[in-house]
Amino acid sequence: MAWNRFARLFSIDMGMDLGTCNTLVAVRGQGIVLNEPSVVAVKKGTNQVLQTGNGLAVGWVAKEMLGKTPGTISAVRPLKDGVISDFEITEAMLKYFITKVTGKYRWIGPRVVISIPSGITAVEKRAVIDSADLAGANRTFLLEEPIAAAIGAGLPFAEPTASMIVDIGGGTTEVAIMSLGDIATCESVRVAGDDMDEAVIAHMKRTYNLMIGEQTAERIKIEIGSAAPVGEEKQMEVRGRDMISGLPRKTVITSEEIREALQEPVNAIIDTVTQTLERAEPELAADLVENGICLAGGGALLRGLPAVLQKATGLNAVLAEDPLTCVARGTAMFLENIETWKEVLESDLDL
Repeated sequence: MAWNRFARLFSIDMGMDLGTCNTLVAVRGQGIVLNEPSVVAVKKGTNQVLQTGNGLAVGWVAKEMLGKTPGTISAVRPLKDGVISDFEITEAMLKYFITKVTGKYRWIGPRVVISIPSGITAVEKRAVIDSADLAGANRTFLLEEPIAAAIGAGLPFAEPTASMIVDIGGGTTEVAIMSLGDIATCESVRVAGDDMDEAVIAHMKRTYNLMIGEQTAERIKIEIGSAAPVGEEKQMEVRGRDMISGLPRKTVITSEEIREALQEPVNAIIDTVTQTLERAEPELAADLVENGICLAGGGALLRGLPAVLQKATGLNAVLAEDPLTCVARGTAMFLENIETWKEVLESDLDL
């Protein structure tokens, strides 16, 4: 017990949004201190992380290599649909991020709270805890993403009134109705930002016989993508490889056709929201008429999405402040009041 009290004094409390696309780290009392892509470059056929002149090829360095690596190197994303798909590479990535935040020579590892999708299995939860512990964490706890997002968005979910959050990440969309500090009804669907990128890639193949990469698809989505008509229609020049001739080629696309391409993943998200509302208790549903829906996560930045949700549900839908960092900010705020909120942690370990 004496050692535990000593460790608490000298360890760092760290909150982590371990996402499919990006990992954000918040330190207690400091806010967000790291925001990097969840990408690692490894030597082909191994799990050995590539060394560059600036250190390990993790995060931004590795993302720049996506789709551009030679045959001896692979740039991989070790998380798929919000859960770990490659244990060893995830461990290496977490160790890099933890060391970058805490410093190379800190001899007591941090206490880490990691946000997780609400629908993952016990085995997947165990994989997250084991990866963080092996990466150097002193203690690891799990917090469900809807709760972290609600805290970060400033929703009054601890009060006896309904709060609804729609957290659209890279791999999963979390839809939850909360009251009295916990989740009343929740749906988790593995359709999110990555599926929007894949829809754009499929559209370019089908319509233009043009092969484009993940980063180009993401750029198209960000620059001209939308869920509903918003202002003036835009155009964008896209470069890729012709699927017939095999030669580099460029073409011009419009925001209207990209909006059409994104309909399938957008409709899947809307269906998840309506299904969650259908399962809500009548009193909670009544509260939502006034309280509305709050959108968080990077996928919520798709233009026109709040308007589409509002039309489909009849409820007011608004974006949280800085949706991309909402979950990470929630973990930081959670850490500020960790003793108060410890009962919602996914660990029964003594804090």
